[in-house]
Amino acid sequence: MTLQSDIDEVEAIVASARAAQAAYEANGSQIRYDRAAKAAAWAIMEPTRNRALAELAVEKTGLGNVPDKITKNHRKTLGLMRDLATAKTYGVVSDNADTGITEIARPVGVVGAVVPSTNPAATPANNIINALKCGNAIVLSPSPKGVPSCERLLEYIYAEFDKIGEDKALVQMVQGRGSKEKTQRLLEISDVIVVTGSQNNVKRAYTSGTPALAVGAGNVTVIVDETADLDAAAQKITASKTFDNATSCSSENAIVVVDAVYDDFVAAMARAGGALIKDEGPIVAKLWPDGHLNRSVIAQDADKMIAALGMQGDVPADTKFLVVETTGVGPDHPLSGEKLSRVAAFYRAADFEAALDRVDQIMAYQGAGHSVGLHSMDDARALQIGMRIPTCRVIVNQAHTFATGGSFNNGMPFSLSMGCGSWGGNSIDDNVHWKHFMQTTKIVREIPVREPKVEDIFSDYWAAAGQ
Repeated sequence: MTLQSDIDEVEAIVASARAAQAAYEANGSQIRYDRAAKAAAWAIMEPTRNRALAELAVEKTGLGNVPDKITKNHRKTLGLMRDLATAKTYGVVSDNADTGITEIARPVGVVGAVVPSTNPAATPANNIINALKCGNAIVLSPSPKGVPSCERLLEYIYAEFDKIGEDKALVQMVQGRGSKEKTQRLLEISDVIVVTGSQNNVKRAYTSGTPALAVGAGNVTVIVDETADLDAAAQKITASKTFDNATSCSSENAIVVVDAVYDDFVAAMARAGGALIKDEGPIVAKLWPDGHLNRSVIAQDADKMIAALGMQGDVPADTKFLVVETTGVGPDHPLSGEKLSRVAAFYRAADFEAALDRVDQIMAYQGAGHSVGLHSMDDARALQIGMRIPTCRVIVNQAHTFATGGSFNNGMPFSLSMGCGSWGGNSIDDNVHWKHFMQTTKIVREIPVREPKVEDIFSDYWAAAGQ
């Protein structure tokens, strides 16, 4: 196909989605929006289809593992549906007599969604469900390796739509293996775009001229201080770091441990399956053989990762991931960045203040705005992190991967895309969720006048600074 025919194809898809959305909204109701969202959710959660999507994702992308993708497809979608259960997204959603303002929920229109190969079913499903719940149509642009999973997911959604008589044109994808030109045109002509994945796509989203929900890079750092339950911390970090072979942007990439418990925590990590590597040189050489991450290591099972790094016989047979001692931060120290593998950098800090300094350095290099973890019994330290470190989330005493994007035991919205605020170059600092797929029309009525006197506003200032 020629470049122009590619662009024409995208324009035709978006045009048909726009027509379907207009009819969906014109004939909408909360019942209809909810039913369509549930249809898309069941399309991925039904156990047989969930497994098929997980197997296809691992087969075609070579990333992650099937059992964890099954868990992710199920729990992320179930959690999202819990969040959506009572959300009002149609008609009057707020009527405030004090302000005289009535708010009416309105769709954003056609959502263009660029989705990554790391979560080729769970992320698009999340976006689709949110879009449908709020009265929108959506067009997906998957990464090349994620195309088969997206195609299969849409097949399952269409089968559910057939049961309820819903318009299939509400959920579409850019056909074929995709291209930068196709994705760029989708970014330009959608009404809102959601981008999860490469930072190149994120930058293109923000310069496309279309309102964008694009998220920053992950490079999670966690602090373990002298008050922490060391075995609990080690077990949570291990569960989080190894889940789906570290494909998540919320996977721990660096662990900073205070001196007082350093050796004890190394022992706790060993019990949990984390093997300490003291010489970083061979790991760095194998992990970045040509300046780029080694594809034989990225998001692989432990045995394959260990073999690719040449560590067979050097670590215990039951090793689940590697923690590599290092001291450097920045572009000349690649271990301090995101590794997309079962490898974490391991830093020693003299005390908690020094640990904060180290996290600050790492965030300045990569991952600013995303999230920081803390394992501690001193809650005041979470507040210290929140007041000082450029991060939108401080995850306390939890397995980071499971907690950051919403969990059944915390209050974060279920999501696979984490906004990183101005620190990460993003327009939002929240988890991307249903409220971002909706806008409101305000009806504004007169209320009794509430005009203050000048002295009521400035009296304290005049007392301090003079009039």
